[in-house]
Amino acid sequence: MNGADVVAEARSWLGTPYVHQASARGAGADCLGLLRGIWRSLIGPEPLKVPAYTPDWSEPSGHEELMAACDRCLVRKLLEAAAEGDVLLFRMRPGAVAKHLGILVRPGPNASFIHAYGGHGTVESPLSEPWAERIAARYAFPERTD
Repeated sequence: MNGADVVAEARSWLGTPYVHQASARGAGADCLGLLRGIWRSLIGPEPLKVPAYTPDWSEPSGHEELMAACDRCLVRKLLEAAAEGDVLLFRMRPGAVAKHLGILVRPGPNASFIHAYGGHGTVESPLSEPWAERIAARYAFPERTD
């Protein structure tokens, strides 16, 4: 999958309000909904049915539910192998389950990423050191098969 295509699609979601469990460009999305919408636009039907989830998803059990789903559907990359269009999975605090997603827009100096973030909507943010330190895994979208 071309990273520039992923970034262009992610940018088309900018300004979408944050709505928990939603995945509708312009109407509402959370971080997983943003990823789901990009998938539908660039690849096709979603590969997994997403069950209802709470904001503290997986925290009580400690099971890496979102990481397991990413491992099933996306292509895992080395953390150091940053490229435009990567899917970033974040661990919001040390020892917590990873449960926030974003799309890398620009690697390297002045890095940035797009994510749907509570209280902010879908925005492009600097991938500052506090964010970069939270990256738990890095993925690429798979290639289309049709």
